[in-house]
Amino acid sequence: MSVVVDTSAEHIARRIASTIDPVFALVDGWRDVLEARLAGVAAGGTDDAEAPTAAALDPVVEALVSPELEADGSLITGAGFVAAPGYLSDAPWHLAWWLSGTNTFGTGIDGVAARLRRLEAVSDPDSEQFRDYTTLEWWRVPERTGTRHLTGPYVDYLCTDDYTVTITTPVRAGGEMTGLVGTDVYVARLEQVLLPVIRESGRPCTLVNASGRIVASTDARRATGALLRLEGLAESLAPLREAVQSTDSSRLPGGATIVPCGDTSLALVLEA
Repeated sequence: MSVVVDTSAEHIARRIASTIDPVFALVDGWRDVLEARLAGVAAGGTDDAEAPTAAALDPVVEALVSPELEADGSLITGAGFVAAPGYLSDAPWHLAWWLSGTNTFGTGIDGVAARLRRLEAVSDPDSEQFRDYTTLEWWRVPERTGTRHLTGPYVDYLCTDDYTVTITTPVRAGGEMTGLVGTDVYVARLEQVLLPVIRESGRPCTLVNASGRIVASTDARRATGALLRLEGLAESLAPLREAVQSTDSSRLPGGATIVPCGDTSLALVLEA
């Protein structure tokens, strides 16, 4: 059921969406480039068609993501392409993922400024350090829904060792999902940008993802990454979990109001 909310709350939700939307557009643009590239590979012939390889694709991915990772003030801290198992002929399991210098808090050895670098991922399934990325939320949900997904906040032990939001979207060629393209955003960086906006509500206010996990809050007791436990919240967020775009606000039994932030899958919770 939709409810009437004050225009300031709706305005704040739109401003949150306007902060996230450019990151979505960035990821969608990368997807389009990779799909065009892979479609060209698939159209290279029939029996002698060129098989997609990591060796050929990795430089393309690096050229796509590097400029934004190195841009001053960028929200993103990691980005790249993750291949569907077995899709690349020379790399059955493959992550082409690059990290910005902010992953080492801006400095490297002896205080030298950190630079863009590639994630060193274990791709041998027989290794004890190997991790099947197809079991992770940022892979499973886009694979199931066929659409973009925002995962987190979660502690990303694979890339950042810090609270992170990961945005991923499927890359398709020849009618099949060939992998995902995506990016990581530090939650601390998002908080810096979004908290001043959220505070304009003038009341206890928390930004949550589609699972009810806290991204940012004006209440210091609401810890980043923790579940916001309010009666009826999970049910109100269900459409966001299924990638159903909704602009309707709703009210929980305890009086809190839920305001979706565009199609970001985030929602503003204004407590009574």
